[in-house]
Amino acid sequence: MKPLLGSRVLGSFINAVSWDEAIAVIHRWAGKRESRYVCICNVHSVVTARSNGEFSKVIKEADMCTPDGAPIAWMLRRLGFPAQERISGPDLMLRYCAHAERIGESIFLYGGRMETLLLLEQRLNEDFPALRIAGLHSPPFRNLTEDEDRQVVEKINNSGAGTVWVGLGCPKQERWMAEHRGTIKAVMIGVGAAFDYHAGTLRRAPIWMQRNGLEWLHRLCSEPSRLWKRYLLTNTLFLGLALSQLIRRGTPTRPTT
Repeated sequence: MKPLLGSRVLGSFINAVSWDEAIAVIHRWAGKRESRYVCICNVHSVVTARSNGEFSKVIKEADMCTPDGAPIAWMLRRLGFPAQERISGPDLMLRYCAHAERIGESIFLYGGRMETLLLLEQRLNEDFPALRIAGLHSPPFRNLTEDEDRQVVEKINNSGAGTVWVGLGCPKQERWMAEHRGTIKAVMIGVGAAFDYHAGTLRRAPIWMQRNGLEWLHRLCSEPSRLWKRYLLTNTLFLGLALSQLIRRGTPTRPTT
């Protein structure tokens, strides 16, 4: 498989991948039970990485970063990848579940409340009857003890899952994945609110809003008190920084193996 290229968006390297390429890369790693992690990057991710050195390192060291938010995909198109699509977490999860069902690969679900995980498991079983869900785990809302963490790692590794879908929210899920690369023998993919969307506990934006880059507005209207700062201030900052980058027009590329 040819190396994946990409470009830096506000300093964070984002891979320019198609849906087929993203799924093929994850499948190749999962088939070998390689310990890898994939970040699904939106505006919040790249803006946070620009001001937070620790989080920037997590994104930089990821094995693949896909352009989640429509503005990130738009930036990649402007930076030399005209066919770039938005590779979002919720959609990638469903597409990969369909792929895993076809080839008999098992998945693991990590994060969220147990009630949400059970609803998610039910939904996935309905949509993908032959999909093998090797396990699910709802961690507490606190740091795990060393013993608890060891048990979680053993549970995931013993399950035989090729991929672990992580729904802890950004930036917690990215940090968790980075901390567990090397111990969890599977590909970890951080998918944010995907668990809630697919479980039906959180309503996703209509398709027309998703296609027109307005999913953030739907989420803002759904949870204004929690998300107003993240979306209004962060999006405004992103616009200014993105325009500045485009004026400078730097387009470094880096292969992903």
